[in-house]
Amino acid sequence: MLRHLLIAALAAPLASLAAPHEKDSTSPYDPNVEDLNLDRGGPPMIGIHWSREHAAGHSRPGSNPLMTYHGGKIMKTATTQAIFWGPSWSNASFADKITGIDLFYGGHGGSNYAKASDEYTGNNGQVTATTTHLGHLVDTSTAAGGNNTSVILAEVCKMVSSPDSQGNGYYAVYSDVKRGGAQYCAWHSAGTCHGVPVQFAFFFNLDGDPGCDPADTSGQHSQGLAALANVSAHELSEARSDPASPGAWYDGQGAENGDKCAWTFGAPLVTFSNGTQWKLQGEWSNAAYSSGTGYPNSAGQRGCLSGK
Repeated sequence: MLRHLLIAALAAPLASLAAPHEKDSTSPYDPNVEDLNLDRGGPPMIGIHWSREHAAGHSRPGSNPLMTYHGGKIMKTATTQAIFWGPSWSNASFADKITGIDLFYGGHGGSNYAKASDEYTGNNGQVTATTTHLGHLVDTSTAAGGNNTSVILAEVCKMVSSPDSQGNGYYAVYSDVKRGGAQYCAWHSAGTCHGVPVQFAFFFNLDGDPGCDPADTSGQHSQGLAALANVSAHELSEARSDPASPGAWYDGQGAENGDKCAWTFGAPLVTFSNGTQWKLQGEWSNAAYSSGTGYPNSAGQRGCLSGK
């Protein structure tokens, strides 16, 4: 998600995080936000990264489209776990999304889609296509929306008593709350649970939500599952290549690899390593742009990989 953000440092007994808001009237407001970017002249280091409602075209055609390295870590591997939060997840009508999201993450590792992000290096090594899924957890208590990162991180810390000790844990919280007037579909951020660094993400219930719908006409998934899978691919790719402070890979406008190809699709369906197929937006590749082998994003820059 676009890194045009402000950062706040908040603390909780089991969790700590950077919880910023965007510089626009549609963003959630946090009075504790402190601008840590006053002297940098560029995007902030880390915070909440939004997957916008059909927010393609972050890169202007006349700008340098390449992402550059900003000195931080990447995720060489990712250990994923889904958390389904809200009473609706006990309903039979939601069961396909639980099963489907497990299949999505279960097939992500080793797929060509995962490999679309493995060119990026950090001060701890290089992104690989290795992701391992631990399955899911269900919390049927009343869920929150996504306008408060500390609340979402607290849910992760509540449900995950032993995060990945190497800091490779990626915990995706799927709320049963509808998007309403929020101008984003999902986001990812970073924090600490039980003294361990974690990556985490938030997703609305996207059933019947045209603003976050990839328009998958394959008939293989329900509309709500297809929408969640598409934004899940976006968030995981960004977390792997730009996970935490001081930031790793994004362009001069703060766009991460998912942002730069947002809502553009280079293939009708993408096949994962477990044989499942999904309609997924592409991911930006500096190498593909430089070699002229990518498909164009909404700004006409040919650096997107479909992962097919």
